[in-house]
Amino acid sequence: MHEFILSNARLVLENEVVNGSIRVADGVIKEVNSGKGFIRGSFDCNENYLSPGLIELHTDNLERHMQPRANVKWPIRAAILSHDRELESAGITTVFDALRVGSIVSDKRGNYLKYARQVTDTIKELRAEKSLKISHFTHLRAEVCSETLEIELEEFTPEDRVGIVSLMDHTPGQKQFRDLDKMAEYLKGKYSMSPKDLDDHFERLYKIKTAWGDRNHAATLSANKRLGAILASHDDTTENDAITSIENGCKIAEFPTTVEASKVLNRSSINIIMGGPNILRGESHSGNVAAKDLVSMGCCNILSSDYMPSSLLMGAVKLGDILGDFAKGIKAVTETPAKAANLNDRGLIKVGMRADLLLFDVKNNFPIIQRVWTPNSPQSPHIFHERQ
Repeated sequence: MHEFILSNARLVLENEVVNGSIRVADGVIKEVNSGKGFIRGSFDCNENYLSPGLIELHTDNLERHMQPRANVKWPIRAAILSHDRELESAGITTVFDALRVGSIVSDKRGNYLKYARQVTDTIKELRAEKSLKISHFTHLRAEVCSETLEIELEEFTPEDRVGIVSLMDHTPGQKQFRDLDKMAEYLKGKYSMSPKDLDDHFERLYKIKTAWGDRNHAATLSANKRLGAILASHDDTTENDAITSIENGCKIAEFPTTVEASKVLNRSSINIIMGGPNILRGESHSGNVAAKDLVSMGCCNILSSDYMPSSLLMGAVKLGDILGDFAKGIKAVTETPAKAANLNDRGLIKVGMRADLLLFDVKNNFPIIQRVWTPNSPQSPHIFHERQ
């Protein structure tokens, strides 16, 4: 039995921070004890914070590893392994890899081709080999403005660990990109599109949405039910967007772009995710609502790193500062996302929970990660040494 004790820590519990220690055996928390001081024979946490490992519900960070530059395709296996290690180094121990389903085969430049099935198969292979450091689930980003969504969704089964399906609509002028200039700026940066490319792309998307939008929307709701996943909305902008999401049965709302949409969602007790980068920067990179404004209204209870893994812990610390409650800030990236995703075995420092653990200090309001423990990456026994 692999067993160790972590002592002399500041334990970030459900609603408070206390001095204490924990005992772990075979990847499960067996004891949680309060009290200051170092326990002989244990690992000394040096009064740093010890929290549950972070839980990320929406990140497309893997896509950045798969395509590190425009027109550069990286080997999928290498991309996944790099992504896995990067997330662990950011304190993330459970991730829902946000993979787009729904491609545009009529776009000959190949920027929107199918990839989710192959990535999911490769993750399954790496998991079977025990090559992954953290726990990976699948989040299918269902793009209703696409030509192949229904076919791609049919390729997934409940065995693929699909925990979340989100309804996305990136038709120009809709939701996140209702400002066409912002959308053009984004596409120029990501795909190096010329003005003519942009005009052609926008026209193509308008036609695709008209031809496929309603059918794709229905196919997504059907697939979500078949897969037993949590349904999420994405970039709700108007009150009608929010009402439609509620009627669809969404339990999570990702990155609502306005106050009015957020208020409607919040009244229906929808879990609202906002970006760690938004919290840290104090504003949205797309010109949408600032996360801090939603926090002040009680309309945000989960953070996501989105495109920057390190922002998850940094954002949680900043959130705790905004709220005047450190434990509540950490809760937005641990317990609350765990419950939202129906993961009842993690997200809390509590007896019987998975020993996904994160040790970190905070200096000048920024967290500094010291160590990460997960059942998937047990530490060598020699580091659990008695303090000299």
